[in-house]
Amino acid sequence: MTETRQILVKNGAHIGAQRKVGPMEKFVFRVRPDGLSIINVQTVLDRIGVAARMLASYEPKDILVISNKEQASKPARLFAEVIGAEMVIGRFLPGTLTNPDQTYFVEPKLVFVADPFGDKQAIEEAYQMRLPIISLASTNNTYHKVDLVVPCNNKGRRALAAVYHTMASEVLKHKGALGENGVMPHSIEDFADENGQA
Repeated sequence: MTETRQILVKNGAHIGAQRKVGPMEKFVFRVRPDGLSIINVQTVLDRIGVAARMLASYEPKDILVISNKEQASKPARLFAEVIGAEMVIGRFLPGTLTNPDQTYFVEPKLVFVADPFGDKQAIEEAYQMRLPIISLASTNNTYHKVDLVVPCNNKGRRALAAVYHTMASEVLKHKGALGENGVMPHSIEDFADENGQA
């Protein structure tokens, strides 16, 4: 098992929800006796890789990282800072992508959201503006209007820290920006929430 794969497993990035919806069933490896869906770890890694290549193909200023989810706030913020992207953390105000008369209006070329349900306003606006949408999604999420879904545990703090850390590292790798030793200067703990939990 690769080191990255071990990190994702150790932090529960492959643990889904008890409920699984149709479109997400293809990512489920098995269901535990307690009903929790287990996402195929290789699929998580593969999708992180595809998303990272997609993100790396854009100028950082053209990427908007969005998270209305409290437990994803810190990792999403640090992810945006590390790759140099713009961000909306917390409440996504209606019109952010669609109303040029608003002072908070932005014009990204791609959006990356933490949760299809919690960030549905952002997804609706990005879809309306025909922007590519990448989203993290657990087994209980639907992802209509999302162009690329990264199946993972998008609820657990440790899992989110591991996923955003891995994604940031992969984006920097594809950009050739990892530095001399090929290691990202931030640890998973840096992506942990304010309470010190990863």
